[in-house]
Amino acid sequence: MTPFKRLNSTTVVLTERNIDTDQIVPARFLTTTNRRGLGQAAFADWRFDKHGQVREDCPLNARQAETSEVLVAGENFGCGSSREHAVWALLQFGFRVVISSRIADIFRANALRNGLLAIEVDADTHAWLLDNPGAGVTVDVVQARLRLPDGRDIEFELDPFARTCLIEGVDALGYLLGQEQAIAGFEQGAREAA
Repeated sequence: MTPFKRLNSTTVVLTERNIDTDQIVPARFLTTTNRRGLGQAAFADWRFDKHGQVREDCPLNARQAETSEVLVAGENFGCGSSREHAVWALLQFGFRVVISSRIADIFRANALRNGLLAIEVDADTHAWLLDNPGAGVTVDVVQARLRLPDGRDIEFELDPFARTCLIEGVDALGYLLGQEQAIAGFEQGAREAA
């Protein structure tokens, strides 16, 4: 994972509510445990028609979406089955952040474990983001703050351990492996005390 402290990006907006994990990555793409290539599967049924042709009306196919790292989605994003592939697909597509007024708990946990920041914001902030696609925002992981172009600075909740992992660019196992020297010192002290 890449360390993530601060991000400046425009937004891509999907106004639909209740976007579930099967819409994020359809079940036919779940035949792999490898993350590579899943970006193409992200929202495949929204981005392509039944003949595989690009749907021009999908915001994810807009030129701006190629460089946007922040997805703003309607309420209740990531509901449905627990599907880590959905998080992998979003990351491979290029998103680092998902913002909504409500994000399913299991999806949010999977996201944070894999380096995707899932932010819940209040209804007014959410409405503003939905109404202003392409807005330039700043996400500060260290301060757990979202800055809008109108100057508003919104604090969001972020578990301290998840924050540490995002900032250091590690998952939980990577974090533990990084503590190897401290663990060895503790074990040595315990042996000497015994």
